[in-house]
Amino acid sequence: MRSTVQWLENVAFEAKSESGHSVVMDGSPAYGGENRGPRPMELILMGLGGCASFDIVTILKKARQEISNVECQLQAERADEVPAVFTKIHLHFVVLGKALKEKQVAKAVELSAEKYCSASKMLSSGGVEITHDFEIVEVA
Repeated sequence: MRSTVQWLENVAFEAKSESGHSVVMDGSPAYGGENRGPRPMELILMGLGGCASFDIVTILKKARQEISNVECQLQAERADEVPAVFTKIHLHFVVLGKALKEKQVAKAVELSAEKYCSASKMLSSGGVEITHDFEIVEVA
């Protein structure tokens, strides 16, 4: 996997992925940014949510659960000192669907956290405390 990051101006950068996608990252105005895009650490948090959500959707579809939406709400804490690494991250999944089995959703969340989510495994092996929970919303 490859990526490039090109400096645009001030503290703004454009990252391009090997698959041809790009995203602009920018710092906060306090650091000379213009708020033109997410901060790099926000992208890491969003990537974790995307990785875990991908797993959960895939696992629930294989389990023949009739899901209509999965939302991952993430909350993170960072160290006060530099480098301001993540110290704790909590993922809360809101799973919407028809007649979803709580046991299947719990298993999907657990499998993502313990086995499949590369981002979660990488961050937790680096000392980040990662926790998960979920709620099921029945839809008609």
